[in-house]
This record gives sequence, structure tokens and C-alpha cells, in this order.
Amino acid sequence: MKNQSVSVFDGSDEEFADTLVGLGLKRNVAKTLTFLKNVDEVTSREIEIASDMRQPEVSMAVRELKGLKWIMVREEKKPGKGRPFKVYRLNRKMDSIISQLELEKVDESKQMLENIHKLKQINFKKM
Repeated sequence: MKNQSVSVFDGSDEEFADTLVGLGLKRNVAKTLTFLKNVDEVTSREIEIASDMRQPEVSMAVRELKGLKWIMVREEKKPGKGRPFKVYRLNRKMDSIISQLELEKVDESKQMLENIHKLKQINFKKM
């Protein structure tokens, strides 16, 4: 068996992931993104170990992050036989991702305030 060293989440990583969840990301996506921000490249197996998630959870999170165009995927051939494995890395800087989340939340807040204002106007007309 091969010995391999993998980083694991610490308190600040958990806090970062919890904050992403608070912004509306799914927990598995938040944990995967948090791990990716700390490494250059990583395999799904390393994400599983570090974030304490199962393989299907990692696959779903990676699929969502790919859809957002926040990560890049490349295949690497194993030495000898077997299927190639996928290697993931961030496609954008974390600051850029945070800015995108910020803009989305600002837009959502504006829309909610507009709806509240509209309700007040409708209610006022009935009086």
C-alpha cells in the first residue's frame, strides 16, 4: 500500500466553508471549494479524505463547480494499467469567486427590497 500525505480541514477552513454555506452554496460544494483554495491541484480522492466526504458527494460538488466555471479538470494517466484519474484546480482566483458571490447577493437583496416596496404600494392602494 502506498503512503500519501493529504491536508485536512482545520478550524479556519471549517469557518470558511460554513460562511460559503451561509451565502447559499451547498455544504459539499463549499467544502470542496474551500479545499481547492488551499492547494494547486488535487484528485477527487484527496478531496474525499481532506473534507470527510464520500465519492458521490465529491462528484456532485465538482460537477456544480465545473458548471460555475470555477474549476478546471484534466486527466492524468496512471502508471501502468487502469483508468486515468482526474485532477482539479481552481480556474479563477478566490477573490474573483468571492466578488461574484457578493454581486449575486447584492442583486438578490435589491430584488427583495423592490418586492417589499411593491407590497407596501399594493397595500397602500387598498386603504
